[in-house]
Amino acid sequence: MTNDADTVEAFEPIDGAAEAVDVAEPDDHDAVTVPDKAAGAGPELSVATPLDVPGQPHLDLDRAIEAILFIADEPQSVVHLAAAVARPVAEVRASIARLRADYDGEAVSGEPRTDVPADEGAARSIRRGFELREVGGGWRFYVRADYDALVTSFVVTQSSTRLSQAALETLSVIAYKQPISRSQVASIRAVNVDSVVRTLLGRGLVTEVSSDPETGAILYGTTELLLTNLGINSLDELPPISPLLDDGQEGFDLDR
Repeated sequence: MTNDADTVEAFEPIDGAAEAVDVAEPDDHDAVTVPDKAAGAGPELSVATPLDVPGQPHLDLDRAIEAILFIADEPQSVVHLAAAVARPVAEVRASIARLRADYDGEAVSGEPRTDVPADEGAARSIRRGFELREVGGGWRFYVRADYDALVTSFVVTQSSTRLSQAALETLSVIAYKQPISRSQVASIRAVNVDSVVRTLLGRGLVTEVSSDPETGAILYGTTELLLTNLGINSLDELPPISPLLDDGQEGFDLDR
């Protein structure tokens, strides 16, 4: 049985009791700080968890993003990548940040891997000869600028002196319709032109001039080297475009 003194003491706002209440039940000010951090005041966090693909072993998120970017011919937006791996945009954005740090040799290779036991550990990364670059609202692999001259020299020496018929046709479409994306060239030629465009880029005959503001697709145009090889001063000196192409009637006398 408790006496009256004990009862009064239990309800009196003594210092010790006040401190205990503060710890157990935060006041309104403390409660407000939690949603502030969740709303973006703090750094964006993600937990690396394995991707569950039916019929396949657990896949590491960073490596999954890496694999997709490796085969992509156009910059991939964060939203597009998130849809591909079925993960929140925040996790994909954090994954890209880890990959960039990995390729730049600035950090341990990502968060602990999720497709292997944790006790295997993570090795320090090295600075790669390529980098992950944001272009036209998306992400894509590029040769690191330090190696541009070396790679250009290699591509030129490995290339044959003559262009194939497919390369000549693709170059013609780009010359007349520039700036133009790969998909637009492919639509005109009705074939895949990815490898041909890479050849033309390696030869220095075409270059990336801009990107489509709506789709983020890279737009290509011809270079001064093409004009030199053709012996003309400007694209205005090209013969009239074939009437078989869209908007190609200009310069031709139509039959009446």
